[in-house]
Amino acid sequence: MAHDTEVLVLGGGSTGCGIARDLATRGLGVTLLERGNLTHGTTGRMHGLLHSGGRYAVSDQASARECIEENRVLREIAGHCVEETGGLFVQRPEDPDEYFREKLQGCRECDIPATVLSGAEAREIEPYLTNDIERAIQVPDGAVDPFRLCVANAIDAERHGARIETHAEVIDLLREGDDVYGAVVRHESGPGKQAHARPGTTEEITADYVVNATGAWAGQIGAMADLEIAVRPSKGVMTIMNVRQVDTVINRCRPKGDADIIVPHETTAILGTTDDEVSDPDDYPEEQWEVDLLIDTLSELVPILRDARTIRSFWGVRPLYEPPGTGTEDPTDITRDFFLLDHAERDGVDGMTSIVGGKFTTYRLMAEQISDHVCEKLGVRGSCTTAEEPLPGSENLETLLAGMDDFGLRSPIARRSAKRLGSRSQEVLETDEPNPVICACEGVTRAEIRDAISQSGTDLNGVRIRTRASMGNCQGGFCCHAMANELSPEYEEPAVRAALDELFQERWKGERHALWGEQLSQAMLNYALHATTMNRDRDPAARSSALEGRGEDDGETTAAESIDYGAFDAGRGRSAESARERIADGRADAPSRRRDGGADGD
Repeated sequence: MAHDTEVLVLGGGSTGCGIARDLATRGLGVTLLERGNLTHGTTGRMHGLLHSGGRYAVSDQASARECIEENRVLREIAGHCVEETGGLFVQRPEDPDEYFREKLQGCRECDIPATVLSGAEAREIEPYLTNDIERAIQVPDGAVDPFRLCVANAIDAERHGARIETHAEVIDLLREGDDVYGAVVRHESGPGKQAHARPGTTEEITADYVVNATGAWAGQIGAMADLEIAVRPSKGVMTIMNVRQVDTVINRCRPKGDADIIVPHETTAILGTTDDEVSDPDDYPEEQWEVDLLIDTLSELVPILRDARTIRSFWGVRPLYEPPGTGTEDPTDITRDFFLLDHAERDGVDGMTSIVGGKFTTYRLMAEQISDHVCEKLGVRGSCTTAEEPLPGSENLETLLAGMDDFGLRSPIARRSAKRLGSRSQEVLETDEPNPVICACEGVTRAEIRDAISQSGTDLNGVRIRTRASMGNCQGGFCCHAMANELSPEYEEPAVRAALDELFQERWKGERHALWGEQLSQAMLNYALHATTMNRDRDPAARSSALEGRGEDDGETTAAESIDYGAFDAGRGRSAESARERIADGRADAPSRRRDGGADGD
């Protein structure tokens, strides 16, 4: 029986995109389905750490070895997505000496370069470290842009013939007897929808083989074919600071715990994280005390964080998995390794394998192993080349850097553009038209915005993840409308306004938990700018005045839509001790985050 595709990959995060690229480069026909944008799930909600493996060198050495190996690979094939920040595991007086020694020994056993620094030497690298840091272990951690990396994998997959379908939700699996042979897909009408299928329609896509790479949602997908996959989603919060308080990844050198890492990323620093098991990856509490805990606890390492400005917070879910019967209660004890669940061997159901667990840093290795598995199942001979072949935008970096002056790359903005675009810099930036900066916070130019629109259509969140436009200090207040303006005249006004609304709403979701002090003032300024210049709060008085000025009156009065800032401006008055008490007694006092519209009140 002929099928629509040879391999159907479910999930458009790092693992799914990596699998699509790997299989497509081996010559297989591949279709990838993602219910939102690429990176819509866990991948788009991580802290951006490129692991050296140091975090697992004591507790999970198999994962640590995988991390350092893939760390080296990604620096080679995706240099335009990686910043080589380095990392420090720092020890405070109350942190146990025995654990410091175990960490150092574990790094050396796992082939992770590790150097012991005195407290003074660590502060020479990071001057804002607290004065009572006694010593540190230096490791090759880095920062990685997950959006750019996923898009690069998807582009390369498409170049090799793959079909990448975003805004395509799997609503059922096709199973006949003991064989899974495809999926039923509902195509959504979101902006940036690929043109392979009409929005609002449902499609059956048949395949020789199905790969379930949906991460924390793997259990829900498996249940559509009456397969049980015991994924244990674990939520964690990250908070984004207004500037880079550190230029090196800072880890607390102590046994497992919440709030123990700071990752410099582009123009910001990301604080992380917590680890709390949840039952539903689509519906879980987002709690202000978790943000308080991050800031208060990490201020013990970098004291200036106490008075620094936060610009947004976001939550993600980890797709943790451990074999049945292990019985681990604390999610921090669950291995970060990954597992291939061949449902033919495990459940007697042919045609599908699920890949669960793992980490972003090891996504390529995960993709290689499951691609080997699929090729064996299909009787296909094909070698993996993804560890050697550079991703689009990452070729010939030395040549690119040597020619930076060709585009005035002595300018910080141009340097950042070149870093984002890699070897595509000349193609995108060489233009005879004016190329002003559209996003001043992140230094994103018009040429980059237009290039991203050519890939994303009206999906301005797709433009955002490709360029970082609207992700800086103002959170889109000064650039969202300018980004939307670049959609005209190709797209009509209703589509442009809808795209602007969706982008601005997405920016607002993450700001709710950062509204105090200067960031509350920034949010008020954004609100005032958009309300007074475009009447985006739909103020009835302004509407009536505008209609009267044009000699019009539609007879309607629209109720004013205002934001209750007081509901979110609890501030950081709760102490770390109070936050820890909340962890202990498990209280929750915040609305849940829902995939269909964010948290209540969004």
